[in-house]
Amino acid sequence: MQMNVIKRVTALPGMSIKELRQMWMELNSSDPPPYNKAFLVRRLAYRIQELAYGGLSSIAVARLDEIADSGHNRPNRKIGIPGDGPLPGTRLLRTWKGVEHCVTVLEDGFEHQGRRFKSLSAAAKAITGTNWNGRIFFYGNRGKRKEK
Repeated sequence: MQMNVIKRVTALPGMSIKELRQMWMELNSSDPPPYNKAFLVRRLAYRIQELAYGGLSSIAVARLDEIADSGHNRPNRKIGIPGDGPLPGTRLLRTWKGVEHCVTVLEDGFEHQGRRFKSLSAAAKAITGTNWNGRIFFYGNRGKRKEK
């Protein structure tokens, strides 16, 4: 059984988009979405494994539901994993071109020099004048989460 799954998954990238769409209809009993080949390959690989080995555990589904439900009162924010960012009230400091800048984390965004921003990246852009990933701008490599 395992070798059959491996063969099917490894064959996906070599298939034509027409073949992938046909496989989608067979495995999902629905029309394929209008996305590119890479998307179909990834989703079909997951679906093949899901059918062979089972889907997410009930614990994982419950946790995902809990995370999704926790963001229902924040319609203008992306739903993230709780604890995924700095706590409100945190002050982020960064020196840029010899000037120290302080950004304060708010419940619903960020504040810098009396201006409110929806994202840390928007605050970084206001400081530098160019597009930045906010975490990289303020944290550098320290912004990457490390698994324990």
